Amino acid sequence: MGYVLGIDLGTSSLKGLIMNKAGQLVAEASAEYRIDSPAPGFSEQHPEYWVIAFEEVITKLSFDVADFSAKLEAISFSGQMHSLVTLGENNEVVYPAILWNDVRTTKQCAEIMEQLGDQLKEITKNIVLEGFTLPKILWLQQNKPEIWAKVQKIMLPKDYLAFVLTGNMACEYSDAAGTSLFDIEKHEWSTAICDKFEIDKDILPSVVASLAQVGVVNEVYANRFGLKQDVKVFAGGADNACAALGAGIVNEDYALVSLGTSGVFSSFEPEIVNYQGKLHFFNHVIPDVYYSMGVTLAAGNSLNWFKNTFGKGLGFDELLADVHTVAPGSEGLLFTPYIVGERTPHIDSKIRGSFIGIDTRHELKHFARAVLEGITFSLKDAQVLMETAKNKKFKQIISVGGGARNTDWMQMQADIFDAEIIRLEVEQGPGVGACMIAAVGNAWFTDFESCRDTFVQYQKETFKPKKDNVANYEKLYEVYREVYPATKNICATLTGFGEI
Repeated sequence: MGYVLGIDLGTSSLKGLIMNKAGQLVAEASAEYRIDSPAPGFSEQHPEYWVIAFEEVITKLSFDVADFSAKLEAISFSGQMHSLVTLGENNEVVYPAILWNDVRTTKQCAEIMEQLGDQLKEITKNIVLEGFTLPKILWLQQNKPEIWAKVQKIMLPKDYLAFVLTGNMACEYSDAAGTSLFDIEKHEWSTAICDKFEIDKDILPSVVASLAQVGVVNEVYANRFGLKQDVKVFAGGADNACAALGAGIVNEDYALVSLGTSGVFSSFEPEIVNYQGKLHFFNHVIPDVYYSMGVTLAAGNSLNWFKNTFGKGLGFDELLADVHTVAPGSEGLLFTPYIVGERTPHIDSKIRGSFIGIDTRHELKHFARAVLEGITFSLKDAQVLMETAKNKKFKQIISVGGGARNTDWMQMQADIFDAEIIRLEVEQGPGVGACMIAAVGNAWFTDFESCRDTFVQYQKETFKPKKDNVANYEKLYEVYREVYPATKNICATLTGFGEI
């Protein structure tokens, strides 16, 4: 039985998963790398970090799996989105990759929206944000013209790694959609956007489907790792699209909620929906469909902050041990998780978090429960936008990340989202989606639906909404939605004081 390799090129580490045709995880390995910050707000990596990490991961996997070199058939990728890789005349890196979490481009974002505005939203279905690729290009043009003059090719991180492996340059639709340069409906780089900002389309790689084979592992790497056959390399996908695929979301009846440092609520979209920039809307790795995504900037980060500030010395299990003894609504205590600003549906860098309704009854357990409820309400904002636009209701929501490890939080999600919540049997994140792309691309399966049935398993225990809790949370959610407009101006003033 052969193997496929899924490479997840993340922000702080690269992870490799080996899976076989039965959908079994055979082995995994990871390697970390640093994020460089040469100035406040800057977040950079040299692409060589990713290559070194890839070589380290392959070495580990070759050691752990005796027949790896003989049975590896295909490789694909999941990659951090938006980050800008710039290559010169001989395909050398001319400037460190500017990462998705770099915030130096606020000025450029304002310029783009001022000059293109509604046209940009019409073409890309998104507003431009600091994380996206186009404002990074403008920053280089304006601040490093001597570097920009050397640029012969622009790439995204996973595509650069595929280029190193195969010698071929390509970018697939789901990652291209996050650049603010891509026409989502036409599946091509936008001439209007490129012309407006003096970007020669020739410096952009060709765009292909996620299942497209971009080449085979070149002779150098084949010899180095003792590969016994040509190993096909498939284009792969953006990390959020791969995460949704790896969770088995292959139709519009299901949604994904991911609770990491930030929080994501995403859903499958069979056709174009114009959310006017309130949600991210991108091409999917699944052919000819899309996905939408809402983001809470501080999901797990809010809980970490709360624990470190008010629960020093406590583990998460201890901190949350008594939240089940508190009724839904935390006895009138409400938390908004805007501690680092917010993304969906309020694109507001100055809004800040709140505890509303504090009185002398409230103990640590009330505050802890309120934090969990507030994070979930924030993600419900995205759910409401999606369900309202499509006049539908999700049948099930798959929960991954930290929120899936606590049963009390799982029940809160079921009650607040008013949907059945399920968990993955084995949670491996976007790397499973990358493996699935390699498996379908390699003709192990005819489509992603049949691959999902083999590669994705769910736990038997599910969490169903409780009618009384749903009713209480519906009322409380309406109160939650009043907090942002009520505190927006106050927070904008207070953040000014914080800068003194």
